[in-house]
Amino acid sequence: MTNNAYYSDPSSSNWYDLGPDWNVSYTYGWEPDSDGFRGHVFVSQDTKTVVLSIKGTSVPWIGGGPTMKKDKLNDNLLFSCCCARVGPTWSTVCGCYGGGGKCDEGCVEKALAEDSLFYPIGTNLYNNLSYMYPESNIWVIGHSLGGSLASLIGQTFGTPVVAFEAPAEKMASRRLHLPSAPSSDHITHVFNTADPIPMGTCTGVTSTCANAGYAMESRCHVGKLIRYDTVGKKGWSSNVRNHPIDVVINNLLNEDWEKEEDLDKGVEGLGRGVPEPVDEEEDCDAQECMTWTYENETV
Repeated sequence: MTNNAYYSDPSSSNWYDLGPDWNVSYTYGWEPDSDGFRGHVFVSQDTKTVVLSIKGTSVPWIGGGPTMKKDKLNDNLLFSCCCARVGPTWSTVCGCYGGGGKCDEGCVEKALAEDSLFYPIGTNLYNNLSYMYPESNIWVIGHSLGGSLASLIGQTFGTPVVAFEAPAEKMASRRLHLPSAPSSDHITHVFNTADPIPMGTCTGVTSTCANAGYAMESRCHVGKLIRYDTVGKKGWSSNVRNHPIDVVINNLLNEDWEKEEDLDKGVEGLGRGVPEPVDEEEDCDAQECMTWTYENETV
Protein backbone atom coordinates (compact mmCIF):
# COMPACT_ATOMS: atom_id res chain seq x y z
CA MET A 1 0.00 0.00 0.00
CA THR A 2 2.83 2.37 0.83
CA ASN A 3 4.52 1.65 -2.48
CA ASN A 4 1.25 2.10 -4.39
CA ALA A 5 0.88 5.66 -3.13
CA TYR A 6 3.54 6.63 -5.69
CA TYR A 7 1.42 5.45 -8.65
CA SER A 8 -1.87 6.71 -10.00
CA ASP A 9 -3.72 3.41 -10.46
CA PRO A 10 -3.35 -0.40 -10.65
CA SER A 11 -2.42 -0.26 -14.34
CA SER A 12 1.12 0.76 -13.39
CA SER A 13 3.71 -2.00 -13.72
CA ASN A 14 5.08 -1.03 -10.28
CA TRP A 15 1.71 -1.42 -8.53
CA TYR A 16 1.42 -4.26 -6.00
CA ASP A 17 -1.77 -6.30 -6.25
CA LEU A 18 -3.29 -6.35 -2.76
CA GLY A 19 -5.65 -9.21 -3.48
CA PRO A 20 -9.45 -9.45 -3.20
CA ASP A 21 -9.69 -8.24 0.40
CA TRP A 22 -8.94 -4.60 -0.41
CA ASN A 23 -10.46 -1.95 -2.64
CA VAL A 24 -8.79 1.19 -3.90
CA SER A 25 -11.77 3.22 -2.80
CA TYR A 26 -10.43 6.71 -3.31
CA THR A 27 -7.47 8.42 -4.87
CA TYR A 28 -6.46 11.98 -4.06
CA GLY A 29 -4.11 14.44 -5.69
CA TRP A 30 -3.90 12.55 -8.99
CA GLU A 31 -5.90 14.99 -11.09
CA PRO A 32 -4.03 16.13 -14.25
CA ASP A 33 -3.46 19.62 -12.87
CA SER A 34 -2.57 18.50 -9.32
CA ASP A 35 0.98 19.06 -8.11
CA GLY A 36 0.90 18.42 -4.36
CA PHE A 37 -0.35 16.02 -1.67
CA ARG A 38 -1.05 12.57 -3.18
CA GLY A 39 -1.96 9.04 -2.27
CA HIS A 40 -4.74 6.49 -2.02
CA VAL A 41 -7.35 5.27 0.43
CA PHE A 42 -7.66 1.50 0.73
CA VAL A 43 -10.77 -0.01 2.35
CA SER A 44 -11.21 -3.64 3.40
CA GLN A 45 -14.14 -5.56 1.93
CA ASP A 46 -15.94 -5.54 5.28
CA THR A 47 -15.14 -1.78 5.70
CA LYS A 48 -13.77 -2.46 9.19
CA THR A 49 -10.34 -1.15 8.22
CA VAL A 50 -9.48 1.96 6.23
CA VAL A 51 -5.86 2.77 5.29
CA LEU A 52 -4.78 6.24 4.21
CA SER A 53 -1.52 5.84 2.25
CA ILE A 54 0.44 9.05 1.62
CA LYS A 55 3.02 9.49 -1.14
CA GLY A 56 6.50 10.58 -0.19
CA THR A 57 8.92 12.90 -1.95
CA SER A 58 9.36 12.58 -5.69
CA VAL A 59 12.90 13.35 -6.83
CA PRO A 60 14.38 13.84 -10.32
CA TRP A 61 16.52 10.68 -10.22
CA ILE A 62 13.59 8.41 -9.22
CA GLY A 63 10.79 9.16 -11.62
CA GLY A 64 10.38 12.89 -10.94
CA GLY A 65 6.88 14.20 -11.48
CA PRO A 66 4.81 17.35 -10.98
CA THR A 67 4.82 17.20 -7.16
CA MET A 68 8.60 17.63 -6.83
CA LYS A 69 8.52 21.37 -6.11
CA LYS A 70 5.93 21.20 -3.33
CA ASP A 71 7.40 17.99 -1.93
CA LYS A 72 10.73 19.77 -1.61
CA LEU A 73 9.17 22.83 0.04
CA ASN A 74 7.47 20.64 2.66
CA ASP A 75 10.68 18.69 3.28
CA ASN A 76 12.70 21.87 3.77
CA LEU A 77 10.14 23.42 6.11
CA LEU A 78 9.43 20.33 8.21
CA PHE A 79 12.91 18.87 8.61
CA SER A 80 15.33 21.81 8.58
CA CYS A 81 16.56 23.66 11.63
CA CYS A 82 15.55 27.05 10.23
CA CYS A 83 13.92 27.53 6.83
CA ALA A 84 16.53 25.39 5.04
CA ARG A 85 19.40 27.73 5.85
CA VAL A 86 22.10 25.09 5.45
CA GLY A 87 24.86 27.45 4.39
CA PRO A 88 25.51 31.04 3.37
CA THR A 89 24.68 30.39 -0.29
CA TRP A 90 21.25 28.90 0.43
CA SER A 91 18.02 30.80 -0.18
CA THR A 92 15.60 30.28 2.71
CA VAL A 93 12.09 28.88 2.26
CA CYS A 94 10.62 31.15 4.94
CA GLY A 95 11.59 34.52 6.39
CA CYS A 96 12.59 33.40 9.87
CA TYR A 97 16.39 33.36 9.65
CA GLY A 98 17.83 36.16 11.77
CA GLY A 99 21.50 35.93 10.82
CA GLY A 100 24.38 34.72 12.92
CA GLY A 101 22.89 31.32 13.66
CA LYS A 102 19.68 32.81 15.08
CA CYS A 103 16.17 31.76 14.14
CA ASP A 104 12.72 33.14 14.99
CA GLU A 105 10.99 29.99 16.25
CA GLY A 106 7.55 31.61 16.38
CA CYS A 107 7.95 32.56 12.74
CA VAL A 108 8.85 28.98 11.78
CA GLU A 109 5.80 27.67 13.64
CA LYS A 110 3.53 29.97 11.63
CA ALA A 111 5.21 28.93 8.38
CA LEU A 112 4.57 25.24 9.10
CA ALA A 113 0.88 25.87 9.74
CA GLU A 114 0.17 27.48 6.33
CA ASP A 115 -3.00 26.02 4.79
CA SER A 116 -1.27 25.32 1.49
CA LEU A 117 1.23 22.91 3.09
CA PHE A 118 0.70 19.16 3.26
CA TYR A 119 0.00 18.71 6.97
CA PRO A 120 -3.26 20.76 7.00
CA ILE A 121 -4.35 19.01 3.79
CA GLY A 122 -3.74 15.65 5.46
CA THR A 123 -5.73 16.53 8.57
CA ASN A 124 -8.67 17.67 6.43
CA LEU A 125 -8.56 14.41 4.52
CA TYR A 126 -8.48 12.40 7.73
CA ASN A 127 -11.50 14.34 9.04
CA ASN A 128 -13.40 13.48 5.88
CA LEU A 129 -12.52 9.79 6.19
CA SER A 130 -13.55 9.62 9.84
CA TYR A 131 -16.89 11.15 8.85
CA MET A 132 -17.37 8.67 5.99
CA TYR A 133 -16.28 5.65 8.06
CA PRO A 134 -17.27 6.39 11.66
CA GLU A 135 -17.16 2.72 12.73
CA SER A 136 -13.94 1.76 10.95
CA ASN A 137 -10.40 1.49 12.22
CA ILE A 138 -8.41 4.09 10.27
CA TRP A 139 -4.67 3.62 9.80
CA VAL A 140 -2.29 6.15 8.24
CA ILE A 141 0.85 4.98 6.46
CA GLY A 142 3.54 6.40 4.21
CA HIS A 143 7.12 6.36 3.03
CA SER A 144 9.69 9.15 3.41
CA LEU A 145 7.87 12.51 3.62
CA GLY A 146 4.62 10.53 3.46
CA GLY A 147 5.62 8.59 6.57
CA SER A 148 6.43 11.75 8.51
CA LEU A 149 3.10 13.27 7.51
CA ALA A 150 1.38 10.04 8.57
CA SER A 151 3.00 10.36 11.99
CA LEU A 152 1.95 13.99 12.37
CA ILE A 153 -1.63 13.05 11.50
CA GLY A 154 -1.45 10.09 13.90
CA GLN A 155 -0.28 12.37 16.69
CA THR A 156 -3.14 14.76 15.95
CA PHE A 157 -5.92 12.16 15.99
CA GLY A 158 -4.44 9.24 17.93
CA THR A 159 -4.80 6.86 14.99
CA PRO A 160 -2.30 4.03 14.38
CA VAL A 161 0.59 4.80 12.03
CA VAL A 162 3.29 2.87 10.19
CA ALA A 163 5.99 5.03 8.59
CA PHE A 164 8.79 3.67 6.38
CA GLU A 165 12.19 5.38 6.05
CA ALA A 166 10.64 8.64 7.29
CA PRO A 167 12.66 11.74 8.18
CA ALA A 168 12.54 12.49 11.91
CA GLU A 169 9.39 14.48 12.68
CA LYS A 170 9.56 15.28 16.40
CA MET A 171 10.84 18.83 15.79
CA ALA A 172 7.99 19.49 13.34
CA SER A 173 5.52 18.03 15.83
CA ARG A 174 6.74 20.41 18.52
CA ARG A 175 6.57 23.39 16.18
CA LEU A 176 3.01 22.48 15.17
CA HIS A 177 2.07 22.18 18.86
CA LEU A 178 0.54 18.74 18.35
CA PRO A 179 -1.09 16.98 21.32
CA SER A 180 1.36 15.25 23.64
CA ALA A 181 -0.36 11.95 24.40
CA PRO A 182 0.62 9.80 27.42
CA SER A 183 1.94 7.23 24.94
CA SER A 184 3.03 7.40 21.32
CA ASP A 185 3.23 3.61 20.94
CA HIS A 186 0.54 3.75 18.23
CA ILE A 187 3.19 5.19 15.89
CA THR A 188 5.80 2.84 14.42
CA HIS A 189 8.79 3.90 12.34
CA VAL A 190 10.48 1.26 10.18
CA PHE A 191 13.84 2.07 8.62
CA ASN A 192 17.33 0.75 7.96
CA THR A 193 20.59 2.06 9.39
CA ALA A 194 22.15 2.53 5.93
CA ASP A 195 19.55 5.14 5.01
CA PRO A 196 20.95 8.53 6.14
CA ILE A 197 17.57 10.29 5.88
CA PRO A 198 15.73 8.66 8.83
CA MET A 199 19.06 8.27 10.62
CA GLY A 200 19.49 12.07 10.57
CA THR A 201 22.95 11.88 9.02
CA CYS A 202 22.26 13.35 5.57
CA THR A 203 23.38 16.75 6.83
CA GLY A 204 25.92 19.45 6.06
CA VAL A 205 26.59 21.50 2.97
CA THR A 206 28.49 18.67 1.27
CA SER A 207 25.92 15.93 1.95
CA THR A 208 23.98 14.22 -0.83
CA CYS A 209 20.74 15.77 0.47
CA ALA A 210 22.19 19.28 0.51
CA ASN A 211 23.67 18.86 -2.96
CA ALA A 212 20.16 18.07 -4.19
CA GLY A 213 18.74 21.09 -2.37
CA TYR A 214 17.19 19.31 0.63
CA ALA A 215 17.82 20.40 4.23
CA MET A 216 17.16 17.12 6.09
CA GLU A 217 18.54 18.15 9.48
CA SER A 218 16.09 16.59 11.97
CA ARG A 219 17.17 13.57 14.06
CA CYS A 220 14.41 12.61 16.53
CA HIS A 221 11.32 10.49 15.86
CA VAL A 222 8.04 10.11 17.74
CA GLY A 223 6.86 6.60 18.61
CA LYS A 224 8.50 3.19 18.41
CA LEU A 225 11.43 2.48 16.11
CA ILE A 226 12.03 -0.77 14.22
CA ARG A 227 15.61 -0.35 13.01
CA TYR A 228 17.04 -2.87 10.58
CA ASP A 229 20.79 -2.88 11.15
CA THR A 230 21.81 -3.15 7.53
CA VAL A 231 25.17 -1.54 8.29
CA GLY A 232 26.16 -3.97 11.05
CA LYS A 233 24.51 -7.16 9.75
CA LYS A 234 24.70 -6.70 6.00
CA GLY A 235 27.71 -4.46 5.59
CA TRP A 236 25.79 -1.80 3.69
CA SER A 237 27.28 1.69 3.45
CA SER A 238 25.21 4.75 4.31
CA ASN A 239 23.72 5.99 1.05
CA VAL A 240 20.48 7.63 -0.09
CA ARG A 241 20.12 4.75 -2.56
CA ASN A 242 19.00 2.71 0.46
CA HIS A 243 16.03 5.05 0.98
CA PRO A 244 13.42 4.02 -1.67
CA ILE A 245 10.43 1.94 -0.61
CA ASP A 246 11.36 -0.89 -2.99
CA VAL A 247 14.59 -1.36 -1.01
CA VAL A 248 12.46 -1.93 2.11
CA ILE A 249 10.18 -4.39 0.33
CA ASN A 250 12.79 -6.38 -1.58
CA ASN A 251 15.83 -6.26 0.69
CA LEU A 252 14.35 -6.02 4.20
CA LEU A 253 10.81 -7.37 4.41
CA ASN A 254 11.48 -10.24 2.01
CA GLU A 255 14.37 -11.54 4.09
CA ASP A 256 14.59 -13.27 7.47
CA TRP A 257 15.60 -11.21 10.50
CA GLU A 258 15.36 -13.83 13.25
CA LYS A 259 17.15 -13.29 16.51
CA GLU A 260 20.65 -14.76 16.35
CA GLU A 261 20.24 -16.52 19.70
CA ASP A 262 17.18 -18.37 18.37
CA LEU A 263 19.01 -19.37 15.22
CA ASP A 264 21.89 -20.69 17.32
CA LYS A 265 19.44 -22.90 19.20
CA GLY A 266 18.06 -24.31 15.97
CA VAL A 267 14.60 -22.84 16.50
CA GLU A 268 12.57 -23.18 13.32
CA GLY A 269 9.32 -21.74 12.01
CA LEU A 270 9.94 -18.23 13.22
CA GLY A 271 8.83 -16.67 9.94
CA ARG A 272 10.32 -13.33 8.98
CA GLY A 273 11.22 -11.95 12.35
CA VAL A 274 11.75 -8.22 12.70
CA PRO A 275 13.94 -6.19 15.05
CA GLU A 276 12.42 -5.40 18.44
CA PRO A 277 10.68 -1.99 18.60
CA VAL A 278 12.64 0.50 20.69
CA ASP A 279 12.24 4.07 21.88
CA GLU A 280 14.16 7.00 20.47
CA GLU A 281 17.41 7.75 22.30
CA GLU A 282 16.86 9.79 25.47
CA ASP A 283 19.46 12.40 24.54
CA CYS A 284 18.27 12.76 20.94
CA ASP A 285 16.77 16.24 21.43
CA ALA A 286 20.13 17.55 22.62
CA GLN A 287 21.76 16.38 19.38
CA GLU A 288 19.35 18.24 17.11
CA CYS A 289 20.18 21.67 15.64
CA MET A 290 22.87 22.23 18.28
CA THR A 291 24.45 25.23 16.54
CA TRP A 292 21.25 27.27 16.37
CA THR A 293 19.84 29.83 18.81
CA TYR A 294 16.05 30.11 18.81
CA GLU A 295 14.16 33.25 19.73
CA ASN A 296 10.45 33.95 20.34
CA GLU A 297 9.69 30.35 21.25
CA THR A 298 6.07 29.71 22.26
CA VAL A 299 4.86 27.23 24.85
